Amino acid sequence: MLFLLMQIDWENLKPENLFGAQVLERTPAGLSIAFLIGTAILLGFLFVSFIGNFNRPQFNFEIGIPKPVRKRLSSTATNRSLRIWQSVFVILALVVFGYHVYWTYYADAYNDQFQALNYKDLRYRRTTAANLRGWMFDRSGKLEKALAYYEKDSDGDIVRAYSLKREMAHLLGTERGTPGLERTLYQKATDPMPESWEVLTRVKVADEDKRDVRVTIDSDLQVYLAEKLKGRKGAIVVLDPQTGDLLGMFSNPTFDISKAQGIDEWLRLEGNGRDKPLLNRALREYYVPGSTFKTFTMIAAFREGKQRSTFVAKPEGFLAPRSGRPIRDYGGSCSRCGILNINEAYQYSSNQYFAQLAISVGKKGIADLAKLAGIKPVDTPQDATRADFFPEIWNTGSEKIANSIAPRQSTIVTGKNVTAYDVGLEGIGQGYSGQMTPFQMALLAAIPANLGGRLMKPKIEYGRKPEVYSQVVSPQQAAQMRGIMALVPSAGTARGAFAKVNAAGIKTGGKTGSAEKQAPVYDAKTGKLRTVTKKRRVAGGALEEYKAPQMYLRTDSWYISVAPIDRPQIVIAVVVESGGGGSRTAAPIAADIVLKARALGLLDVGTKVKR
Repeated sequence: MLFLLMQIDWENLKPENLFGAQVLERTPAGLSIAFLIGTAILLGFLFVSFIGNFNRPQFNFEIGIPKPVRKRLSSTATNRSLRIWQSVFVILALVVFGYHVYWTYYADAYNDQFQALNYKDLRYRRTTAANLRGWMFDRSGKLEKALAYYEKDSDGDIVRAYSLKREMAHLLGTERGTPGLERTLYQKATDPMPESWEVLTRVKVADEDKRDVRVTIDSDLQVYLAEKLKGRKGAIVVLDPQTGDLLGMFSNPTFDISKAQGIDEWLRLEGNGRDKPLLNRALREYYVPGSTFKTFTMIAAFREGKQRSTFVAKPEGFLAPRSGRPIRDYGGSCSRCGILNINEAYQYSSNQYFAQLAISVGKKGIADLAKLAGIKPVDTPQDATRADFFPEIWNTGSEKIANSIAPRQSTIVTGKNVTAYDVGLEGIGQGYSGQMTPFQMALLAAIPANLGGRLMKPKIEYGRKPEVYSQVVSPQQAAQMRGIMALVPSAGTARGAFAKVNAAGIKTGGKTGSAEKQAPVYDAKTGKLRTVTKKRRVAGGALEEYKAPQMYLRTDSWYISVAPIDRPQIVIAVVVESGGGGSRTAAPIAADIVLKARALGLLDVGTKVKR
């Protein structure tokens, strides 16, 4: 017999192997329910007998005896004593069960001692462990490229950790303020502890909030973007124009996401009005786009059949109809004088040409393109200041994810009171087109960069099927515009910055931009806003003094890039605050990013891209 018992594989006879893990998990729940049903039946019988005993005689000989006589019998007295004890038992039972009801449903909210000791409860510990978020990987999916994961701290506790604490801070977000990917990719509503009936009857599926996720960000590229903006204020966005994959996005100044979880550090960051480290400049800071916006005007011209238009650039500048203010090129006069076509004007960044081209396209043509490009056309400048966030532009798995990384919607004023002069300024990225985010400028560059002339919805969840936001131009028009954009880094305003890229055999397209913007002055030592005293008239005509921020005029440096030009795989938008001319600061950064992207395998010059 002992020999036979030794031959049995007891491991395979374990309940989890015989019936599966879910059956094993449901067994105690089923037994608990059976116990509760049996207890309820028993209590029901006890209650019925308890009520029935009040009026029913205890013995047969008591039947028919007058009630006053029956009360004097010893058996009746004994019965009354039993009923008293029975009542005591019922009361005690209700107290005991009420005690359990209190600790189960109310103590967690109202009892301080229970809350203090709650973490020692086994069920609580198991539920907390089960709610740990999954790991987050970059686009490679490799373990060593994990962006968010768990590790043990010095006290042996399991804590959330990040490999790119500063580089990914704005995208991941913190547990306070505006949620980021950390609180949306894994977000789960706080569910109550599952009851036995739910465990027994509910089909168990994998929890979405516990799964590991993979994002489109390339961690090595993200680190490189942070290096290029070190010591500078600004933002960089890198997209795949064919799929919409967000390959990299960085805003500087940034912060340490691990330290920002504490309330003291969070308040310090939030109170830093000079650097605004919590602000994601790539998504939510408005900039004047300058000459990079001539790409928008070029796209609008192709849509309206105006791409063959020629205009004259004069030394004295261009005067719009019914306007006495001339529009001149950067630095005054004209960078390229005479009769110009769209190729020459884009190559040499002629303000005069693109101002006239925008007026030719008209407000309706500008508004029509704006809608397709994700820009909101509004009637008045006041409407522009009330623009909301724009989560609809994202291709995401849930509305919560889109909301967490929603950009501020860029705007352009096209109402009836907008003059021809105003339209001319918009055509060169000034005036009422001065509310553009770096993210929006990357989307603009992505339109001609897409082989089908489409604007793809950007996405950050790796593996999602690409989605089209709008069909903007034809594939042939997109190819023609890429040819025009190629003139800038090869022979135009960015040829010096892109000399090493050209020497490497990588043909690109792009557009430089320089934009002046009024900005407040902060004290270099204290970080406090500087103010000046001004006067204004109040009711009755009296003068009143008030404090106003001291302002200065800064010049932001811009560059948008498309690479490689014949089959684009990346678009880049770079803005550097107070960086000066676009060819001086932003363009060299974009050139370095192109070379880095090729080194990382994101830019395969010899690979064809499918439409």
